[in-house]
Amino acid sequence: MKKVLFLALLIAGFAQSSHAQVAKMQSVFIYNFTKYFQWPSSYTTGDFVIGVLGAGAAITPELQDMAATKRAGNQPIVVKTFNSTSEITNCHMLFVPKNQSANLATVLQKVGTNSTLVITENEGLAQSGAAINFVIRDNKQKFELNVRNATKYNISVLEALKELAILVN
Repeated sequence: MKKVLFLALLIAGFAQSSHAQVAKMQSVFIYNFTKYFQWPSSYTTGDFVIGVLGAGAAITPELQDMAATKRAGNQPIVVKTFNSTSEITNCHMLFVPKNQSANLATVLQKVGTNSTLVITENEGLAQSGAAINFVIRDNKQKFELNVRNATKYNISVLEALKELAILVN
């Protein structure tokens, strides 16, 4: 019985560790995305705001650690958590974790015409309105890019990012 319990705890620890590693990797991607997108001039002063939908998202502490030491160009990075779609305010990037995927249509309505780069992590969401969608391919973290979904929010995509992405329409 003790062996079974130990094995279960060990597997749970690896799963949690793996989830934490994915969150860390995604936060690095998100920081690097700040270098490959250009927002309208009205978005280039003040704080660079990265929103996360849902309390308790694994990526939030990783983004906060990154924000403590990095800048987006000359802008300090601030991470905001939105507990529900009704709380979403204007931000440069909005991360919608997998467990919030069902809310994407509401998120897009809430974003409206703001220049917000919507980032998701569930299959098919780059075709459903997200500009960036994290996917796993060949056991590696990759990302899909839907240029049309970025440009419709008046966000320009640098050509170099297109070469790194899985392009989708």
